Amino acid sequence: MDLIVILKVPATLSLVCAIITHANITQPHSSGRVARYLKKGRYADRVGAGAPVYLTAVLEYLAAEVLELAGNAARDNKKSRIVPRHIQLAVRNDEELSKLLGDVTIPDGGVLPNIHSVLLPKTKGKKDVGGSVSQDY
Repeated sequence: MDLIVILKVPATLSLVCAIITHANITQPHSSGRVARYLKKGRYADRVGAGAPVYLTAVLEYLAAEVLELAGNAARDNKKSRIVPRHIQLAVRNDEELSKLLGDVTIPDGGVLPNIHSVLLPKTKGKKDVGGSVSQDY
């Protein structure tokens, strides 16, 4: 008797390929890497087919957002390269990213430029001659 072995492609593999195509991820090979890390990390007993694709899409979106804002900061400083300072300025000036990365220290990022209003020199105001109306309390 001959033993016949039928190899079948798991349904999850074709499902993952379909999900990756539908998700329009620019780097689909990274989805497999994320799946491997999710399984190796033992975050859960089972990892669904869509979880690594979704996580990859979220990570890709966050990276694109930070790079866009950092590129704008580099252009504002008339630089052609993004350095950690530009990433720091981009993250701290964006409200949502600042909240997400509030406890993160970016090496060589520096701090946001901020001078308290009390420390600024007083401006010499020009006196208006009869032109202003005072407020009565």
